[in-house]
Amino acid sequence: MPEHASGRIDLARLQETLDGPWAEVRKAHREHLDARFLPVYGESGDQARERITRLLHELPVELGIASGFPTEYGGGSDVGASIVATEMLAQVDLSLMVKAGVQWGLFGGAVAALGTRRHHDAYLRDIISGRIFGCFAMTETGHGSDVQQLRTTCTYDPQTQTFDLHTPHEAARKDYIGNAARDGRMAVVFAQLITGGRRHGVHAWLVPIRDAQGAPLPGATIGDAGAKAGLLGVDNGRLSFDHVRVPRDMLLDRYGDVAEDGTYSSPIENDSRRFFTMLGTLVRGRVSVGGAASAATKSALAIAVRYGDIRRQFGTPDAAREVLLNDYLAHQRKLLPALATTYALTFAQAELVAALSQVQSGDGPVDEHRQRELESRAAGLKAAQTWHATRTIQTCREACGGAGYLSENRLPSLKADTDVFTTFEGDNTVLLQLVAKGLLTGYRDEFGSLDGWGRASFVAEQVREMVLERTAARSLIERLISAVPGRDDEVAVTDRGWQLKLFEDRERHLLDGAVRRLRGGAATKKDRPFDIFNDVQDHVLAVAAAHIDRVTLEAFVAGIEDTADPAVQELLSQVCDLYALSVIEAHKGWFLEHGRLTPARSKAITGVVNSLLKELRPHMRTLVDGFAIPDAWLHCAILREEPQRQESMAAHDAAGDPQRVPA
Repeated sequence: MPEHASGRIDLARLQETLDGPWAEVRKAHREHLDARFLPVYGESGDQARERITRLLHELPVELGIASGFPTEYGGGSDVGASIVATEMLAQVDLSLMVKAGVQWGLFGGAVAALGTRRHHDAYLRDIISGRIFGCFAMTETGHGSDVQQLRTTCTYDPQTQTFDLHTPHEAARKDYIGNAARDGRMAVVFAQLITGGRRHGVHAWLVPIRDAQGAPLPGATIGDAGAKAGLLGVDNGRLSFDHVRVPRDMLLDRYGDVAEDGTYSSPIENDSRRFFTMLGTLVRGRVSVGGAASAATKSALAIAVRYGDIRRQFGTPDAAREVLLNDYLAHQRKLLPALATTYALTFAQAELVAALSQVQSGDGPVDEHRQRELESRAAGLKAAQTWHATRTIQTCREACGGAGYLSENRLPSLKADTDVFTTFEGDNTVLLQLVAKGLLTGYRDEFGSLDGWGRASFVAEQVREMVLERTAARSLIERLISAVPGRDDEVAVTDRGWQLKLFEDRERHLLDGAVRRLRGGAATKKDRPFDIFNDVQDHVLAVAAAHIDRVTLEAFVAGIEDTADPAVQELLSQVCDLYALSVIEAHKGWFLEHGRLTPARSKAITGVVNSLLKELRPHMRTLVDGFAIPDAWLHCAILREEPQRQESMAAHDAAGDPQRVPA
């Protein structure tokens, strides 16, 4: 047991808080995913693909991987459970998680969300069972984030009652498509629907791409996307179509249909609104990627923190043994703020999954405003979680020294496999613009174009009302903020209301400033809407980042309030202080420039952060153990071998080795 371990916290209660309402899903994964499912270090791409495909068929039914599908087809009608299942797979093998996500999340999810009864009856059972492997063919070589401008066409011919699916040029090739290079037999293909000479925007078709023997069908050209930095077990490929005939009933027609004579109809008349409504139904993929990134981050932190509690380096004059890495302030500065942010994002993700489950599990019509808010939050949190994963896994690699560079210690594969998450399911910079656009326009119907950025109808008061909407513990947050005295210097920087108020004030000020700059641009560049927005793009991204910081802090505060165990609640409160003050410390320049902090108070924050690091040092192992990651899942050699090496070194020291010097 590490010297600094604390017995005061009931780990079971901490785990219970973090596991949340889908604890049984997490428990099933911990019990049923054994050593067979762990990554194999050093395997080739072909070996990895063969292994992952085999394991996909061996996933225990108890896991409920397909729980997001309707019960009548073999699912569980539980969207939240399916997202949590994806997160748990990510802690075991990220290739397995992505492959499963393509099959049951993207491909199967698109058939379920965009298709109608005839598609469900014909295909969902086989998709759930894995008898039909499929692809989600949206991204094109020339258009990744800008889905609305896809160049693939699907033109209806009333004479044959079929669609002509065509890739007009190389840039319209479907690219980076999971399951395409090897295993996919069908694809959900997104293309511009054309009938009667008129375009009706992007729609989706269910298209066979291989025969029973795995050979490409006539008109379909299939290639491999090539060597990748990570995710070796995922067979990313490329698809092109040369006037492939697609039957009319293979159009996934929930939001748009074509009659035999070519007449187009839709329950949503506006093309742009229809497009974003369609994409909104697929938001669970984005939520899953964010959760998976956080799951990988937790694994990296568990490895680095546990290693720091057994690895010693350098000595002090009054100590017989060298100092543990985790006892150094510099090491605490690396790991504890990252751990605090991971906790904060865990609560934000839990709140998001609960909201998604509520919106998508209802039987009645979807509340469009809530759906837009959900999409915006999913976009922002995905960006925050994946960027945090990229930074934190690198930090954990460095915190483990040279050992962290060895494949056998898991961190290199975590780094390589999650790196693409910052662009997977939406480029993060583009996603933050989506968040900002939602804040600036109040989720207008014309959600997707830039035409409205410069209109004089932006009203700051209406925008302010929109941005301050909260989905969790609204009365608690408002009560804490209202209790803050008028003068900042009278309030401790650990006062929760003060922290919440400062986060809110930063977001409000940035948003008001962006609105003013957009209005100014509208006055001078009336006919250049792109320039109006492009000139303030940096400001807009700052608004979105500040919004996600606030939402994350509020979710953390709400999670603490819901924690029943007093000791766990107290520990979480300290972690929340560290998260909030770390964010403030990182943005000191802004707060000082805008008079939100005095120089003296700014210095005090750094002092309080350092004090919190010392207070939380005894709980570092407790905090990562709260993630309840089975030891076997960490799949890390140094956690098995280092204790023996340290014992050997200690015995050597006791015998008096005059030649040993600090490394």
